[in-house]
Amino acid sequence: MVKYWATLWYKSPVLQSLFRRPVLLSSAGFFARRHHFPTHFVPDISGKDIFLHFSFGEYKTSIHIRKEIPLIENITGDFGNTIIIADENTAYIADKVRNGRDITRCILKNGEENKNWQSVETIIRAANQAGLGRDCIFIGIGGGVITDITGFAASIYKRGCRLVFISTTLLGMVDASIGGKTGFDLLGLKNLVGSFYPAETVYMPLFSLSTLPQIEWKSGMAELIKTAILSGDDFLELLFPLAANFDDAPSLLKYDTFRNCIERAVNYKDSVVTEDFYDFGKRMLLNLGHTFGHALESAAGLGKITHGEAVAWGVVRACELGVTLGYTPQSRAKKICALISSFGFECSCPHPLARDTEAILHAIKGDKKKKIGKYSFIVPDETSARVVEIDSDDTKTLVDILAGGIRL
Repeated sequence: MVKYWATLWYKSPVLQSLFRRPVLLSSAGFFARRHHFPTHFVPDISGKDIFLHFSFGEYKTSIHIRKEIPLIENITGDFGNTIIIADENTAYIADKVRNGRDITRCILKNGEENKNWQSVETIIRAANQAGLGRDCIFIGIGGGVITDITGFAASIYKRGCRLVFISTTLLGMVDASIGGKTGFDLLGLKNLVGSFYPAETVYMPLFSLSTLPQIEWKSGMAELIKTAILSGDDFLELLFPLAANFDDAPSLLKYDTFRNCIERAVNYKDSVVTEDFYDFGKRMLLNLGHTFGHALESAAGLGKITHGEAVAWGVVRACELGVTLGYTPQSRAKKICALISSFGFECSCPHPLARDTEAILHAIKGDKKKKIGKYSFIVPDETSARVVEIDSDDTKTLVDILAGGIRL
């Protein structure tokens, strides 16, 4: 009843003109308003804290799926040997994590266009100026861009230091923050430079999802769909009901099904990475949609389309390629594409932001997964996905797909 009247109070235009800030907003809504995020009542976040532990070769990673943002005293006791890296969107979370402690911060500009060597150098310079030693801790707070470049900086600073992530986006939680892939964009190509360097601890505070704009929810949902395709149709079926409530994405936080999907995605990715840390075998399947998607990002101009939107578009192209080559059952391809469309992703080809087929094909040629004389793609099969290779001299099928000439 209190929340009901608070909602009426908050939405009243008369009262909004008289008062600057409603006093009955939840704490998350208060932070969102102060820091220019969408303001709304945060739904009750379902479930208890989940603790997962994985071994990636010589590395060990603990993952904490929880409601709240961790405070610095829960992460480390050596506050003077720590640097927090965030961007302009997550700087307020960094301040909350610091909890009043005098800890070095490095705040970077937002966006994929800033996933570059200059940002890595900015992090390293800040750590060096703070006098941090090799035993220091880099704490990256943000989505995939921040965790990728923070992880890379940590892997090379004094030949490697400790690394912790606080993942604040859905894409980061289900994909980018786990598994140890780090890197940045160079020469106009996505993730051309990188390393394998897992964080020792990854925190996934679901609170942070409540303030995400819809486009970031979409970006993360694409990676969740990708993982469900790989994991099997029982996981895929869980996502169809979520589409019905996706116009108000933060409301998903109150459903146990959504939290279970995050846990399943983490478990699936970590099981694959445990088996194939350096990406020579099964881990390649995690690139479903990424060869086409990364090429779209590059052709459109890095930062013009979110990674998740590009991956969703790329999964549709992978379905078209798989059906054409006879690896993907048409019924499964249509089911996958219907799910992607139900979340509002752009599925058409050519893409409105990159109609130049040659530009996308050129980006595919520069993809880091390319082998001598071969293009590697991941396509869905009957139950999961598989790697297929196409001769680099035989691009007719790719051109037909990128020109929109193949329809399911």
